[in-house]
Amino acid sequence: MLASRVVLLVVTAWVGSLWTVGYLVAPTLFATLADRALAGTIAGRLFRVEAWLTLACGLVLLGMFLLSGAVEEVRRRRQLVAIVVAMLACTAIGFFALQPFMADLRASAGPGRVMDADARARFGLLHGVASALYLIQSLLGVVLLLRVRLR
Repeated sequence: MLASRVVLLVVTAWVGSLWTVGYLVAPTLFATLADRALAGTIAGRLFRVEAWLTLACGLVLLGMFLLSGAVEEVRRRRQLVAIVVAMLACTAIGFFALQPFMADLRASAGPGRVMDADARARFGLLHGVASALYLIQSLLGVVLLLRVRLR
């Protein structure tokens, strides 16, 4: 019973942080701060923390599902593991693969300078793909939250 409660707590914290950072804090930064570059820098740091939190929560959940017996039914355990792995893949692709390219594009413009049209277009494309992955991860989080239940 304790293991299933820990799973529920970790899933709730993980999914809640995804929604809070991605859909409340980041948009509020851009709506509040006049300096979009500063808003982007702060949002980027928050997404970095979120990415590491995702890795921690995902690994804890995988350990709980596979090692502790927190989920006894094999079919349900496989489904939960698949959801967590998919969520981790979204972070791996979005933050650890796409974000460095986005950071390079921003850095290439230099401090206080504007990106050229080609760099802006590439940044926009990468940002769109990263945002789509974040949305997919957030929706998978809803599914995970609905499928986890106390014994």
